[in-house]
Amino acid sequence: MSAPIVSMRDVTRRFGPVVANDRVSLELRAGEVHALVGENGAGKSTLMKVLYGLHPPHAGTIEVDGSAVHIDSPAAAMKLGLGMVHQHFLLVDTLTVAENVVLGLERRPLIGNFSPADAERAVAELSRRYLRVDPQAHVSELSVGEQQRVEILKVLYRGARVLILDEPTAVLTPQEVDELFGVLRSLRDHGTSIVLITHKLAEVKALADRVTVMRGGRVVGGGLASEMSVEAMAELMVGRVPAPLGARASRAPGVRVLEAIDLRAADARGLPAVVDVSLGVRGGEIVGLAGVEGNGQHELVECLAGLRTATAGRVRIAGIDVTGQGARTHSEAGLAHIPADRLKRGLVAELTSAENLVLGRQREAAHGPWLGGPALEARARGPLAEYDVRPPDPRARAGRLSGGNQQKLVVARELGRAQGSAAHPARALIAAHPTRGVDLGAIDAIHRRLLAARDAGLGVLLVSSELSEILALSDRILVLAGGRVVHETTPDATDERTLGLHMTGRSSMIDTPLEPSRAGGRRGTTPHDGAPRA
Repeated sequence: MSAPIVSMRDVTRRFGPVVANDRVSLELRAGEVHALVGENGAGKSTLMKVLYGLHPPHAGTIEVDGSAVHIDSPAAAMKLGLGMVHQHFLLVDTLTVAENVVLGLERRPLIGNFSPADAERAVAELSRRYLRVDPQAHVSELSVGEQQRVEILKVLYRGARVLILDEPTAVLTPQEVDELFGVLRSLRDHGTSIVLITHKLAEVKALADRVTVMRGGRVVGGGLASEMSVEAMAELMVGRVPAPLGARASRAPGVRVLEAIDLRAADARGLPAVVDVSLGVRGGEIVGLAGVEGNGQHELVECLAGLRTATAGRVRIAGIDVTGQGARTHSEAGLAHIPADRLKRGLVAELTSAENLVLGRQREAAHGPWLGGPALEARARGPLAEYDVRPPDPRARAGRLSGGNQQKLVVARELGRAQGSAAHPARALIAAHPTRGVDLGAIDAIHRRLLAARDAGLGVLLVSSELSEILALSDRILVLAGGRVVHETTPDATDERTLGLHMTGRSSMIDTPLEPSRAGGRRGTTPHDGAPRA
């Protein structure tokens, strides 16, 4: 057995009173893929940020190649051959691939003065050996998967022997995941050590050599990935194995409660982002919207929620035309909305959990001119307990909660609007990435609540980058690509790979061609709910 290239021993890291890493030890060997898994808030990303010099440890030691080291910055980490690819890419869209890769190293050339041509040749050689990316292409022209390759090239160009990847498949299609895994296996075979931070246990089984499981800031298990089942890893992560969802209850959908008709919208640059989209969601059904990030989902959701003005087309909620009338009108017409960005759109960090639970319904909760007090706190205790928001303290500031608990707070508020006690009960729900950044146990709970709301008659538009989530929850599935609905199907008639091909415009590779009536690009046809337009 080879000596470890990295050893972390009894590492402790605190944030105020919170212990994020509690005497954590981990060894990484040369030429292996080591999966680091755990719930949201388990401490896995914090541990790797300690290794990369972003957070100094409060206790413990780090050794690289058998020697104790002090890593106080990413620059120090890179000098030791440690590189990290973050979940959110750090690229400049207007620069080429080669320019992005060498950015920051222009004044430290390998030979003589900096030469763009030499840098381009060096990047081309790295690309030829490991990752096929055109060095002359502008980053703005690349797919999400290709942009991730550029981030990996940046790390390799700087001489990394250890590659840390934080949730690398979060926004990739199944085909792009396959391509990434092929790259990582090649790097491993050439001696690169890889740490894979992930919550996708099937990917751990497919790629990793060894696995370490964390829970509550501590290591609770691990070993050879080939000897650990997905169920065993899940039980270590959450203390139990989540029960399968089971089959969706069969029910006839009701009337259309959310509708877009020939909708068009522009992005922040003024470029077309939503192109002639028509869709309908009926009460008692979940319609999944799949697509690669950046293909119009964000702009479409904002138009439907009243947060963005469409350049053409109509929006109806429960039969009421609300086009261009703003988020409050959409809400009063019967729309609830779980936004993709919980901090920007879903919560006010400075307010308490109790106050956040009544956002948008302050008039209902207020007693005279005042909002707050014992009555508001009492009102909040039920939802906080029901949705397992931790801590269940109505007075806790939302900004102090973990990301997963912030998400549960938003879900509790928006699904609560569909329970009939509100002055304007919800008839439709837009759930945009409802389980992003949420641990396995909370994902299971949110999924069950969405299905229960659907069974109670709520119409749900589910937008998610997790195709497994789309397939598990949806009654119908729409695929958005290039701002258009390009495909419609049902979960029992498709799979993740087929959806991925439609998402990336490679539907010609599917044996069964896309039916013209399902292509979604024809104006003047029906919304995507199988019913004639009113």
